[in-house]
Amino acid sequence: MKLSDFTAMMEQIAPRDLALDFDNPGLLIEPDHENVVNVLVALDCTKAVAEEAIIWGADLVLTHHPLFFHPVRHMTYSDPATLAACMLIRNGIGLFAAHTNLDAARDGVNETLCSMFGICDAIPFDEGVGRVGTLKTPETLSSFAERAEALLHTKALISGDLDAQITRVAVMGGSGGGSVALAAAQGAEVLLTGEVKHSDAIEAKTLGLNLVVAGHYETEAIVLEPVIKRLQNDCFGVQYNLSRADGSPFVRL
Repeated sequence: MKLSDFTAMMEQIAPRDLALDFDNPGLLIEPDHENVVNVLVALDCTKAVAEEAIIWGADLVLTHHPLFFHPVRHMTYSDPATLAACMLIRNGIGLFAAHTNLDAARDGVNETLCSMFGICDAIPFDEGVGRVGTLKTPETLSSFAERAEALLHTKALISGDLDAQITRVAVMGGSGGGSVALAAAQGAEVLLTGEVKHSDAIEAKTLGLNLVVAGHYETEAIVLEPVIKRLQNDCFGVQYNLSRADGSPFVRL
């Protein structure tokens, strides 16, 4: 498949015009050849993921998080911020990212969370990135948090009344602290997100909004396999591998 065909398919899955202003999605490193046969998919392009791509013989790495958000003054192997990029460039491997545009997209990060948790009639909020809707079956905050831990294979932080009855849920995969006030304004009783700051949690408590904080990686990585399936349905002759080196930077005891 030609690189231009791949980028066109990604534009359908995660339209670039959905990205927030600060973001930097799209083709970040162009591979040294036009045809794409092997694509490695990960949340982040770390050193370990770059090594995996080289060993496997990937033509392209597809990630959720861009490697670069700002202009880069230099690229060296000694700089952790540019090491992975140097490795890819030396081996002729490209890099493509779909970030907030994939968060906001139809069947993207937040709509995938809604499907997993049985959240119906979801509507966009917070610049169209997050979603807020109604649970098929109301449950307590404690029960909802337990489901989050089971579905996302994580250990969640919970803020609020564990016995509170939950019907309306806001979801913001990844970093959702800035969405607290907006979620409360939408009538959400709980915000499911990946991470918040201490001050965000205090704001939520003040607003009466419960929080289930389930991990940045865990609330976003759930979209990777669905994206692979959509790409596989639209093209032939391309192999997509979900990275085994990718993962949360945190460990649980």
